[in-house]
Amino acid sequence: MAIDCTLHDWAVREGVCVLRLYRWDPFCLSFGRHEPVLRRYGRDRIEALGLDCVRRPTGGRMVWHARELTYALAAPDSFGSLPVVYERVHRMLLSAVSALGADAHLAPAIGRTPTPSEGACFAVPVGGEIVVGQRKVLGSAQLRSRGAILQHGSLLLEDDQAPVHALAGAPPDRAPEAPLSSILDRRVTFDEAADAVMQAAETWTPTWIEAPVEEILSQAQVHGRKFRSEAWTWER
Repeated sequence: MAIDCTLHDWAVREGVCVLRLYRWDPFCLSFGRHEPVLRRYGRDRIEALGLDCVRRPTGGRMVWHARELTYALAAPDSFGSLPVVYERVHRMLLSAVSALGADAHLAPAIGRTPTPSEGACFAVPVGGEIVVGQRKVLGSAQLRSRGAILQHGSLLLEDDQAPVHALAGAPPDRAPEAPLSSILDRRVTFDEAADAVMQAAETWTPTWIEAPVEEILSQAQVHGRKFRSEAWTWER
């Protein structure tokens, strides 16, 4: 999360677009910036499962990050409003998901955006998110601040959101999401998915930069103090 915030800083300062693809070790629950985790799920219940947790800088709702591809895209807000950027990024990712062999499409608008208190991110697809049939395979969250946008999200590859459903008390056999490996009946690896996303990204904008990794990691230490803080993670 600290690195994603640093990419947002670069978009603010340099007016450039930066795309990052990564995975999680250890696996982790992430909470939306304003999500009432303490009231909805309870810290004791989460800690009893021994799950690592972090609170995102972006909005949205709880996500279980396991065997997936996570992307982060930072760009100046001259690319458009939050809904416009949301759809533009998802159309790029839709091209990648389709290239992997899935019959995917963007979910139609549902008339409103679910609030942070209405369950987990993958509980229901909202307009513009990527679905195969009725099953959601990718969800995203956004931040707009200081003239730039950060959007990041999870493309499910081999794992679903079972820990989140368990915390919410939802029936395990009615999961509204599905990983691509299950849908395609073959293993979709991180490297394969990353290659597809990078190919799709080549035509998205001419203003990508190759960010200096060591400099980004050094600058991320400033944000890291916040995201390692229990006060931040469990603030609500």
